[in-house]
Amino acid sequence: MISAGDFRNGITIELDNNIYQIIEFQHVKPGKGAAFVRTKLKNIKSGGVVEKTFRPTEKCPQARIDRADMQYLYSDGDLYHFMDVETYEQIALDAETIGDALKFVKENEMVKMCSHNGNVFAVEPPLFVELQITDTEPGFKGDTATGATKPAVVETGATVYVPLFVEQDDVIKIDTRTGEYLSRV
Repeated sequence: MISAGDFRNGITIELDNNIYQIIEFQHVKPGKGAAFVRTKLKNIKSGGVVEKTFRPTEKCPQARIDRADMQYLYSDGDLYHFMDVETYEQIALDAETIGDALKFVKENEMVKMCSHNGNVFAVEPPLFVELQITDTEPGFKGDTATGATKPAVVETGATVYVPLFVEQDDVIKIDTRTGEYLSRV
């Protein structure tokens, strides 16, 4: 059990027979009346976001989320196939469950499967990936005084904004949480 006064971003709780992840919280102490905790909760199964307020002393059961390393094998249409590298057990997930989590993930790379009571609800890509640029326009020196960017398509098909000096066939490092260019490798 976790009390509302101890809420933090990323914590998962069980509420009304659903599993929610806290995406935003705020402790509010009005001038008149009792303090409360205002939260934004994301339903991890449906993806819906709800706002709810709690008294700081209210308690909720904390949901146990299992994270397992699995290898992304391939996709065929709407199904994405993954394999546990220890047991060689394979699972297939639909595009709705995956979302855009695999936007920067190549085949045969490791990802984390997030599950609750054996039901997989999300896939977490590695924090940083190195991908080759397959298509970008040439950038010219002296085009700008400050850090201008241009769109570049990487080998997974995703578009990333990169500095003008980055060229086609360069390998770049990308932060998968934000989709931002970090450096040239």
